[in-house]
This record gives sequence, structure tokens and C-alpha cells, in this order.
Amino acid sequence: MTLYDELVARGLIAQVTDEEEIKELINNGKAVFYIGFDPTADSLHVGHFMALCLMKRLQMAGNRPIALIGGGTAMIGDPSGKTDMRKMLTKEDIQHNVDCFKKQMSRFIDFGEGKAMLVNNADWILDLNYMDMLREIGPHFSVNRMLAAECYKQRMERGLTFLEFNYMIMQSFDFYTLFQKYGCNMQFGGDDQWSNMLGGTELIRRKLGKDAYAMTINLLLNSEGKKMGKTESGAVWLDAEKTSPYEFFQYWRNVADSDVIKCMKMLTFLPLEEIEKMESWEGSQLNQAKEILAFELTKLVHGEEEAKKALEASKAIFAGAGNHENMPTTTLTEEDFQNGTVDVMSILVKAGMAASRSEARRAVEQGGVTVNGEKVTDVKTVYEKAAFTEEFIIKKGKKSFQKIVM
Repeated sequence: MTLYDELVARGLIAQVTDEEEIKELINNGKAVFYIGFDPTADSLHVGHFMALCLMKRLQMAGNRPIALIGGGTAMIGDPSGKTDMRKMLTKEDIQHNVDCFKKQMSRFIDFGEGKAMLVNNADWILDLNYMDMLREIGPHFSVNRMLAAECYKQRMERGLTFLEFNYMIMQSFDFYTLFQKYGCNMQFGGDDQWSNMLGGTELIRRKLGKDAYAMTINLLLNSEGKKMGKTESGAVWLDAEKTSPYEFFQYWRNVADSDVIKCMKMLTFLPLEEIEKMESWEGSQLNQAKEILAFELTKLVHGEEEAKKALEASKAIFAGAGNHENMPTTTLTEEDFQNGTVDVMSILVKAGMAASRSEARRAVEQGGVTVNGEKVTDVKTVYEKAAFTEEFIIKKGKKSFQKIVM
């Protein structure tokens, strides 16, 4: 199986502009490709995961990745897939986020000499002269065609600012610049970026001619990757300070039954033959597949040692096996006690399992809280300090656990 065939079999590719050419480039290690990352936070999240894994796969086959950090375009805001204008960031904020991104990306991509490149479009966009830009680039973009793009349609009803309207031009200029400076012949992106990506190849055709245009390929990633990483409490981050290795493990351990094999194909580096054997698994075997998925992805992001700890903690919770040493832990202090006791609602709030005492009250009254396996039904339940000298495991719902210590 060729690399391209494997990408298709794993469900990673949705659409390409020239399949035969992309096969030739990717399969023979000739692709110099870029994927863009907007530094709007100080950590990558699970929604970036598929792009990072794809870059790793292609680099392993001899292709050269370019991680393009949108330090310049982040100052504008991308309207794609958004209903509101993105918050403006300062140059200092953006640079801090760029530094964080590179550190996290290095776990997936080799940025050594002659290997992958990390470039920031602020290096060329922020120095552009407005009048020169209008004269050089403006004539090559039709406003009518731009407004017909899906990424702009989604914003027209609520209002699209001229600032955001420029994003397609900026992204197209990125590909044009990368093509000229680094020989970048391929750009990857999600379905919400397709219009912007086509704008880049069209700009190259108009500015540099058909021969240059023939060397540019667009590869549309499966949109499933964009849906990953969102929970009721927010994003699932790759930074251990934002999402602990245990929480990261649990996110994947709790994916829907219908998604586990799909995620395993798209995100892990397990052989397809091994994954395909799991497609018929049901019941307890499917839970085993979820553990494999969670372990493999936690190992990728946080290392094997942290993945093993998270697995042990998960077994302790779900199977009643293993030890509780690596379970998420909350430490109570003297200030948490009143008259030598602490009530169950205060524990839930302190452990971050409830946002407020009223939410904690509802959880208890609805029968969703247990302590050491026994249901707590009285919101006035209190515990003395001695209760925490031994194991004290509190559970809310089916998936939220904490070990409470002093």
C-alpha cells in the first residue's frame, strides 16, 4: 500500500485538486507542504491533532513539512467557520503563543537541519505596503467570487468586516510567498479553508504562469478532525497544564462507540491491519479498543510514562483494578473545614467537579454522587478530617472522579 493509499484508507483525505500529481509527490517524498496554525491561544488543542499526525506521517516518508504560524493573519481574524469576529491579540500575545506552539509541535515533527520548517507569516505580511499590495495582488481577486465563498456566506447575515474580508487575500499571499521562498508545492487544510486555498493556487497561476500553477496542489483534510476536542467545559488542550495527561486520556477513553475505530485510523500510528481486526469488537472488547486509543494518543502527546500512569488510574476507576496513585487528586486545607468538618458540596466545588454549590446540590439530589462507592443523597453530609487519612474517592456521574486528600 502506498502512502497516499494509506491516507485514503485511514479517512484522512476528503478532496484534492490533482490526485495523480499528489500521489507522485507524496509517495516519492517530493512534497514540500504547509499547514497553517493561527496562534490564538498559548496551546494547540485536539482539533489540531489530525494535522500534526498527518505532518508526522508525511515527514516519515521523506516529505518536508512547513508549519506556518499565522502571526500576521492572527492580527486580522479568520471568518471561516465563525459567527463572530475573533478577538484581537497584541504582538506580545501572538509571539508568546508562537513559542508555545513550536515546543508542542516538536513532539510530532523534526525541525532539525534540513527537516521541517516553522515559519511565521508576520515576517512578510507585517512589512507589506498597503498601496503596493493593492497594486500587486488586488487585481487578481474578484469580489463577486470572494463573496460566493462559503467562508464569507456564513458571516454575511451577522456582518462581515472589511478587516476579515482581507483574510482570503492574506492566506493566498502566504502560499504565493511560500512557493517562491521555499519551493512549497502543496497546501493542506480543512473544508472551511478550501476557498482560501484555491485562492492561493489561482494567485500563483496569475502571477507566475501555468507552469508554476501546475506545481501547486490542494489537499482537503477530512472535516472530522475539526470536530474533535470540544467538550462541555471547553477545549481539550495538548498542554499538560491546561488538560492533564489523565484528563486527556479520559477524553479519548470516553469517545462514542461509533467513533473509536475512526479515531484510531485517523490519529494513531497502529498498522491498519491491526485496527481492522477491532472493527468487529463489541461490549468489553470495544472498551479495550478505547483504552488502546487513549493510551496511544496520550503517549504521542505526553510520553509513554504519563500514558501508563493514566491507564493505571483509568483501570482503578472503571474496573476497580490497579492502584489509585495516579488518579487526579485534590488536596483539602484547613481553610476548607468549618468546625472540623467539610460538607460534600464544598468537596465537589473544591475538586472542580461542580462550578458552584448550587450545581453540586443538584448533583447530590439527583443521585449522581458517590463516595467510596456509596451514594450520597443528603446535601448536608459532612466529613471529619479523619475521613481523609484513608482513601477517599468521590465520583460525580459516570466519568468524573477525584481522590481527596489532606
